[in-house]
Amino acid sequence: MRIRGQAVPHAHAHGGGAVGLGCGTGAGTFALLDRFPGARITAADASAAHLRRLRATSCALGVDDRVRTVLADLDQRDWPDLGRPDLVWASASLHHMADSDQALRNVYDLLAPGGLFAVVELAGFPRFLPVGAPSEQPGLEERCHAASRQFHAHHVPHRGVDWGPMLTAAGFSLEGERTVTVDIEGSRNPVIGAYALGTLQRLRHRAIDVLSTYDVAALDRLLDTDSPHSILRRDDLAAHRAHRLGRAS
Repeated sequence: MRIRGQAVPHAHAHGGGAVGLGCGTGAGTFALLDRFPGARITAADASAAHLRRLRATSCALGVDDRVRTVLADLDQRDWPDLGRPDLVWASASLHHMADSDQALRNVYDLLAPGGLFAVVELAGFPRFLPVGAPSEQPGLEERCHAASRQFHAHHVPHRGVDWGPMLTAAGFSLEGERTVTVDIEGSRNPVIGAYALGTLQRLRHRAIDVLSTYDVAALDRLLDTDSPHSILRRDDLAAHRAHRLGRAS
């Protein structure tokens, strides 16, 4: 994402720079460090294990002095000190928050005057299997996604919502929105295989109580890394994914 071509100034103490909300293991953090060479990043997440991994990676890359990690439960009304950033970045994290409206108000109060809030959220579930692929039940992936939608409707109700009205309700001015799609066909790339494996493992966890025994058996064949039918051994994998990007100030 191009952030209006602006530079994020070097942070002094805990002011300026950028904050990554729900940073995970740091994919967005390191992208920001690369995009803004003079900036310092505050990476906030509720997982101590994720932050340890992020810290280890930052040390290995020699950028440890530009990263501050903060263990933070962003579901709490009062957030820890995250500074006064010029940029707040939230990638696939807002929908996990218990009270997204309160979280958006917190971001609004957090930003420095004239600062920018960049939001990235999934616009649909990633898909990997071709229609009618061998060694699976026809329509298996679609049924897994339908079961996952039921799960998220109860447990993660803000996944897939239109964030534009929620941002404006929190006081932001919406600068722009766009959807970015990724479409890779017919690949045996091990990165795509690992991505598909992890995604389908999570889908199985959410769908296990809804899927038929035949679908579960077909899914387990794909997830069995020792099986000749393992998803890691396929050369017809696709990767279809869409992200909705928004900028607000």
